[in-house]
Amino acid sequence: MNPSDELPLAGLRVLELASVLAGPQVGQFLAELGADVLKLEPPAGDVTRTWRTLAEDPATTVTAYFSSANWGKRSQLLDLTIEAGQTALHQLAAAADIVLTSYKPGDAEKLRADYATLSALNPRLIYGHITGYGPTETRAGYDAVLQAETGFMHLNAPGPGQPPQKMPVAIIDLLTAHQLKEGLLTALYRRERTGQGALVQVSLLDSALASLANQAATHLVTGQEPQPLGSGHPSIVPYGTVYTARDGTRLLLAVGADQQFRHLCAVLHRPEWADDARFRRNPDRVAHRAALEELLAERIAEVSGQELLAQLGQLAVPAGAVRTVGEALAHPLAQPMLLPPAPGFPHAGVRTVAFRSSAWPMALSLSAPPALGPE
Repeated sequence: MNPSDELPLAGLRVLELASVLAGPQVGQFLAELGADVLKLEPPAGDVTRTWRTLAEDPATTVTAYFSSANWGKRSQLLDLTIEAGQTALHQLAAAADIVLTSYKPGDAEKLRADYATLSALNPRLIYGHITGYGPTETRAGYDAVLQAETGFMHLNAPGPGQPPQKMPVAIIDLLTAHQLKEGLLTALYRRERTGQGALVQVSLLDSALASLANQAATHLVTGQEPQPLGSGHPSIVPYGTVYTARDGTRLLLAVGADQQFRHLCAVLHRPEWADDARFRRNPDRVAHRAALEELLAERIAEVSGQELLAQLGQLAVPAGAVRTVGEALAHPLAQPMLLPPAPGFPHAGVRTVAFRSSAWPMALSLSAPPALGPE
């Protein structure tokens, strides 16, 4: 038996008309679980084929960015601005299970690639549609703009009054991809019971707002505007602040319980801090954040960071060293998340599926991110 036949989505046929990151991330997710994903690209190809860093080969069409979301797929060029391309799409959609799109509202209808048109040919079709601002807003959605408009950049500033900062990955695109995955899996479950397909619509705006979590709740409950704290936490201290130890180790604490704080003070040979009325309980520490952070920064600068992390680990006090991307990917625990190089692409990749199950195997390998396919 082919190992891919054991995967839970084996036999599922997916057409990917989406481009850039959010939609293609969903396509790779489905491919990793066994689906047959055909990426239908316009004549110029997915725009991320041209997004290169200075370190990359200027001639390649499989850029690092493109490879981040396109493992395990086949590629085919399809010009939907002409009748022949639309006819070809309709033939493919008639036999497909899922279609992934990221058109601005109204554009899919112009290309005869909309849900109404395709579902008339295939009532079991599940159609996933990503927009920037919802099905009635024609404004195009861009991750950085949504980060600005939904509070993420404001909260990600180093501190109050400091310049807002964008996250270093397209976090809103990735959150949207997760929302669409959940919607598609829900629709697949429903189709098993009803035999009917569905339109699943997800916007970058809604996905971002849904992910504000405690920050949104803080505003709704208190009426106050959450303020940027750098990497600090608004309701837990010490949590998120980065300290530099004597040996140059940059480390972060995530002390969420009073007992953990007592252990931290003991390891730092400052047990009196745990009995200080300013720091005894978490609400006290939040109220006296600046004073505690100053004391911690001074004391941690006097000790070995590596030894401190080892001692905290023995006491189950949450803490970790700040790693680079390369260091994170090289860590032994990260190895199962890496896709091995494949023919045509001599580089590793990162899985989008981060869960595992005893009911099916993990896909041990995937075909490489595809070069531009034939027409």
